Amino acid sequence: MINEQTLQQELTIAKKKSAKPMLWVSMISMVMFFAGLTSAYVISMKRDDWVAFDLPQAFYISTVLIIASSITFFLSQRFLKQNRRQISLIFVVVTLLLGVGFIWQQYVGFNQLKSVGLFFTGPESTVSTSFIIGITFMHVLHLLAGLIVILVVIYNHFKYKYKPNDMLGFELGAIFWHFVDILWIYLFFFFYFIR
Repeated sequence: MINEQTLQQELTIAKKKSAKPMLWVSMISMVMFFAGLTSAYVISMKRDDWVAFDLPQAFYISTVLIIASSITFFLSQRFLKQNRRQISLIFVVVTLLLGVGFIWQQYVGFNQLKSVGLFFTGPESTVSTSFIIGITFMHVLHLLAGLIVILVVIYNHFKYKYKPNDMLGFELGAIFWHFVDILWIYLFFFFYFIR
């Protein structure tokens, strides 16, 4: 007969083994979602009412911010593996701030589009602006989920739940954050080159 402690340990091991594959499955579904949206964008470019336009300057700034956030998250994870908790925590907090800066720049970008007469909906909207704003907004929602993940990572960091040899939650957060970063870089270059 298995005692309760052994059963609990086996459940914990099973949970750890399934965590990364579950995350990969969810990220693959997100890739398929955005592939569908960008495919619809390409097909819609053949419409007679398609309007080409330059990306707002804020999207360039947000791209720099999100790349920087991936670097800071990577450094945070590296310092945590070296058991340098304080500097790891600083870098993960900087990652959070860069993520908030990214979202702010996306908002600024939406307003820059409006200022030149490009709207998401309404009589003044175009198919192209509806697509770019809609796809970008969907990415922002995923990035908001990433910010929640970072907040959980910061909370767990304060609670000393991560150790150099046991940092699964931190690793899962980092994988998801790098994923949404790479997703934005893909979307940015997609919109930059395919107009």
